[in-house]
Amino acid sequence: MDYAILCAVALTASALTLFSGFGLGTLLLPAFAFFFPIPTAVALTAVIHLANNIFKLGLVGIQADPKLVLRFGLPAVPFAFLGALLLGYMVDLPPLGQYRLGDHVYRVRPVGLVVGTLMMVLAMMETLPRFQRTSIPPRWLPVGGALSGFIGGISGLQGALRSAFLLRFKEALTKESFIATNVVIAVLVDVARLVTYGNTLSWAEASQNISIVAAATLSALMGAYVGARLMKKVTMRTVQSVVAAMLFLLAAGVASGLLGS
Repeated sequence: MDYAILCAVALTASALTLFSGFGLGTLLLPAFAFFFPIPTAVALTAVIHLANNIFKLGLVGIQADPKLVLRFGLPAVPFAFLGALLLGYMVDLPPLGQYRLGDHVYRVRPVGLVVGTLMMVLAMMETLPRFQRTSIPPRWLPVGGALSGFIGGISGLQGALRSAFLLRFKEALTKESFIATNVVIAVLVDVARLVTYGNTLSWAEASQNISIVAAATLSALMGAYVGARLMKKVTMRTVQSVVAAMLFLLAAGVASGLLGS
């Protein structure tokens, strides 16, 4: 059953994220949090996220805008390192509190509270019409890259912020180029944070579940292929609304300790 749930989520989320610029990490992370502690869930999600982005890079990467990649992607890399280091630090912090539901005791941990809160904030941002219309001046691109990279390092949830900062350029780029630029930047952040996770997080539990990671990765690759085939048939706004609604509900579970404890 674990395999079926995670593979189904990976396939669906991968197809959705090709249109919205976020979705795979935000849906896979709470799915893994059903079965693993938050730090392990973040690490496992990061592996699948990188593999999926490399695959998408081969599908659409050649159409990326090099100037946007340099101005936004390069500042994201060092801050992704910092965010990943902060995640490793929070893993060892004691619980902030606990509560009981029935026969189960749930603990609110700093890492879960931070990651869950980030998920909620990003979900709300994606559903606010005013945020959807916000166009951030190009001079803020390096700041946006740094902020997106830092949040990505902590949780992997950098896609929504990245898309927001690149929104101004959506009209100047083709849909394919806009998506490709997102993918290239995502790969840069994924590599930076995975290198750091290897030094700050325990991979023992992750290595014991390599088969489920492989199955979910293959499902994500299939989803990316399907998404690329349907790229011209789905509106980005519809996908963003669906992903944001699901994300908000799951984020509450992560922040409260119901998931990933």
